[in-house]
This record gives sequence, structure tokens and C-alpha cells, in this order.
Amino acid sequence: MSSVRTRLLAMMFLQYFIWGVWFVTMGTYLGQTLHFTDNQIGAAYGAMAIAAIVTPFFMGIIADRFFSSEKLLAGLHVAGGVLMWFVSNQREWATFYPLLILYALCYMPTLSLTNSISFHNVEDPARDFPIIRVLGTIGWIAAGIIVGKVLHADALATPMRIAAGASIVLGAFSLALPHTPPKAAGAPFSARDALGLDALSLLKNTDFLTFVAGSFLLCIPLQFYYTFANPFLNEIKAPDPAFIQTFGQMSEIFFMLLLPFFLRRFGIKIIMLGGMLAWSLRYFAFGNGNVGSGMWLLYAGILLHGVCYDFFFVSGQIYTDQRAGEKIRAAAQGFINFVTNGVGYFVGASVSGRVVNAYATTNTACTDAAAAAHECLKVTHDWHAIWVVPATGALAVFVLFAILFRPARQQRQPAIAEPTGAAAPA
Repeated sequence: MSSVRTRLLAMMFLQYFIWGVWFVTMGTYLGQTLHFTDNQIGAAYGAMAIAAIVTPFFMGIIADRFFSSEKLLAGLHVAGGVLMWFVSNQREWATFYPLLILYALCYMPTLSLTNSISFHNVEDPARDFPIIRVLGTIGWIAAGIIVGKVLHADALATPMRIAAGASIVLGAFSLALPHTPPKAAGAPFSARDALGLDALSLLKNTDFLTFVAGSFLLCIPLQFYYTFANPFLNEIKAPDPAFIQTFGQMSEIFFMLLLPFFLRRFGIKIIMLGGMLAWSLRYFAFGNGNVGSGMWLLYAGILLHGVCYDFFFVSGQIYTDQRAGEKIRAAAQGFINFVTNGVGYFVGASVSGRVVNAYATTNTACTDAAAAAHECLKVTHDWHAIWVVPATGALAVFVLFAILFRPARQQRQPAIAEPTGAAAPA
């Protein structure tokens, strides 16, 4: 294995380790330890979506024009590490939230930077990039194992402090990455290019318009999982929540390997519908599971993550590539990223916080027994009623998509294009 390849693998591992180590358990920490409201927890997860909306402008105006990718990656991760350390020490919403947004604005551009560095420094992107990207998923898994199984730190600020340290480490390591010059040096900035607006011409096609609308709508119930799955598992006393959630990333790797076969066998529509249906089934499983006889439903809901993510998001990227063609491929991927990871997840974060808050109950009866069990002012939730909401929402999108989405048969095999903007959480 070459030195360059080894460094790229290490870069991608750390990139997603940093995200996974704090992102999964933040909701539990904010709710159980800082006693933030569910609306505030939803807003906190929306910070990354805000950054996904803003990132294309930053990348277009500054990153792609004036700085080599590895140096910008170093600066952003060092700055992000310092900010995350300050975030971990905040106890009030008024100071926590602005600092979290600043951190997100530092982190989100690094997703596309690591992709750019990888694509620029491998001989065959179609062959080499998937292997490099898998190290990112493994990094996310490693983070979950450390937080959930080793440290049992779901409700602590420790994961944020680990992320801060790892971010500074990656910042220093980035200076040892191969030189990657700015890809748009000397070219004029265009907001149209930054947001992928050239892809708007594709909306004239009913099938692509349906795909965009379906993707946006599905992102709203999706955010319930990313924001509240860990608080849910902790509240019902599931064993090692952050650790067992890594089973979802393990299944993601498994189904990614099977995806090419399923696409050839069943076609893009059936596969994407399978991903949509899996989201609904996952939420119904959560709503009916428990830590006793229903524990298998919780595991099933987590293990469905591979189908949920690969069959919809990855297949959606392939479909977008097929419909766009080479000329506006990058613009189309950037536009879908803006609609889903940006606007869709922001709306989803807000909606999920409001729904969960609507089914919250605070224990105000502070008896001696309650005080001894630390139950005073503890917030509990009707999780069955909560999970029915995104389950029904995802199912409604599934039905509409099944009726309205009629993709034209594509003969061309998708090429691997350099991803633009942010990626969905692994």
C-alpha cells in the first residue's frame, strides 16, 4: 500500500470519527445532563443543516479559489477543535447554540475537502474512492464503540472533548497530506454554480421533480432518527445505546456491497422504494420495541439502517448522476445536497423537536424517593406515539413516490463523480 493511500485512509477514518463521536449522543447529553428542551435539541441538530446550506458559498468564494485543500482542511479542523472544546463547556443554550453553529460551519466544508483530496490523489477514483470512503464508516463505528461500550459516556460532555482533540490531531495530520491545489483558482465565483442551480433545468422532467420532492419530504421524518434515536434508547434503558447504534453502520457496509446486484436485478425505483419503506418499518419497530421481549424490534430498527441509507441516499446519487449526464453532473449533485442535507434536514430537525416535545412529560412530584432516584423534574416521553409520526410520514412519502415516480430506463452505467457539499450522516 502506498504512502499516499495510507494517509488518505487515515484522513477519512479521522474525518468521520470526529463527526460520529459527538453527533450520535449529543441529544442525550443535552436532554439528560443540560436539561435543554426537545425543541432546543432539534435546533441543535439543525445546526449542521444550516452549515450544509452555507457551505457551498464558502467553498465557492474562498476554498476552491485561494487555498490548497490540505491547508484549508488543517485550518478548519484546528479551528473546529478549539470551538468544540468551548462548546463542551457551555451549560446555557444562549452560549451553546451559537458556538455549535460556528463549529458546524468549520466542520461541514471539510467533508467535501476530504473528498476532493481523495479524488485528486488516486489513480482510479471509481476503484479507489469507495475503499477510502469505507474507512469513514469504520471511523464512525469506532467512535460509537468508544463512547457507548468503553466509556459509557452518552450523557456526558466527554464525546465532544474527544471530538475536539481528534479534530486538532487531524488538523495537524492534514499538513502531511499530498498537495491538492485549489480547483477553481482564477475562475469567477458564481452563486448559480455553488448551489447547483444549473440542475434546475432537470426539474422540467416530471420524474426528476418527483425525485427531488420525495427526497425533501423523506428527510423530514429521517431527522427523527438522527436527533432522537440515542435519547430514546437511553430513556428506555437499552444496553449501551451508542454502541448498539453502530450495528446500523455495520449493516450499511454490508448492503453497500449488495447494492450493485440489487440495482441490476430490481431497478432504481424498486430499490429507492425499498429504502423509503425501510425508514417507515424502522420507526414502527422503535414504537413497538422495548428492552424486554421487544428488544429484537429495537435491533431490527437499527439494523435496517443499511437499507435506509444505501437504498435511498446512495441510489438517489446514482439516479441523479444518470439523469444529469456529464455536463451538469456536479451541479445536480450539489443541488440535491442543498435540498436534502440542507433544507430538508433543517425542516426535519425543527419538526422532530416539536413533535417529541409535544409528547414530553415532566415529573414535578419531588418525593424523597424520587429525589433519591434523581427523578425530580425528569422528562419522559410517550415514545410509541412519537415514532408513529415519522413512521406514518415516511409511509405516506413511500405511497406517493410509488404512484408518481416513473423513471425512464437508463442504459448508461453511472460514473463516480466527485461528491459536492456535505454528506448525510453515516
